[in-house]
Amino acid sequence: MKALSGKFAVVTGGGKGIGAAVAKRFIAEDAAGVAVLDYDWAAARAFAESVGGNVLAVKCDVSDREDVGKAFASVYKEFGRIDVLINNAGITRDAMYHKMTFEQWDAVINVNLNGVNNCCVQVAAKMREQGYGKIVNISSSSAYGNVGQANYSAAKSALFGFTKTLAKELGGKNITVNAVAPGMIDTDMLKTIPEQVLNSFIAASPAKRAGSPEEVAGAVLFLSCDDSSYVNGVVVDVNGGFIT
Repeated sequence: MKALSGKFAVVTGGGKGIGAAVAKRFIAEDAAGVAVLDYDWAAARAFAESVGGNVLAVKCDVSDREDVGKAFASVYKEFGRIDVLINNAGITRDAMYHKMTFEQWDAVINVNLNGVNNCCVQVAAKMREQGYGKIVNISSSSAYGNVGQANYSAAKSALFGFTKTLAKELGGKNITVNAVAPGMIDTDMLKTIPEQVLNSFIAASPAKRAGSPEEVAGAVLFLSCDDSSYVNGVVVDVNGGFIT
């Protein structure tokens, strides 16, 4: 039996990058069904068509509570239950703080923090009722502070406290809530970093390279399966040993 045999999962931001790598790994580990939620409907649909298995592509803006409610209703209708929730959807709107607009601040907080809450609300009560659940929130090494990312850092560090609080509240119902904080990962988001800045980060990293989405997916898989049944409320740094 593979790690996720018989389990149904939701991966937000699953159309590409880390989310797609996680969804693909879940299918490989025999998940009964994986719902890929993404604002980019074309990417979600293309991914679902490419991997095979029971993959459900759902268009969803995680910052919109009503949209999230409709998306999860469609997943429950299709799957009947959700055992694993991966909150991966995220955006950046970088700027030095003295130049950052309220629109840039709100956009990032609404997706990266409020979006996680919007999705957790949809599963928390049902996971309590079924007596089982795995929630993994994708944070970032930027949670420890990063120039030009006051909005992103604020949202991603807030996920630490949110994760640990839900872990305490839900742990008695056989539900674990953990977080993964990736560092420099080779995704479209990394390509937005100026080359000189990126090279300086890589030079400072013990690994001397960026990580791959698949390397993050490995950590997420562990926290999503029963091998981690006594791991709750932790943040796993996946950053090649980079000192933040």
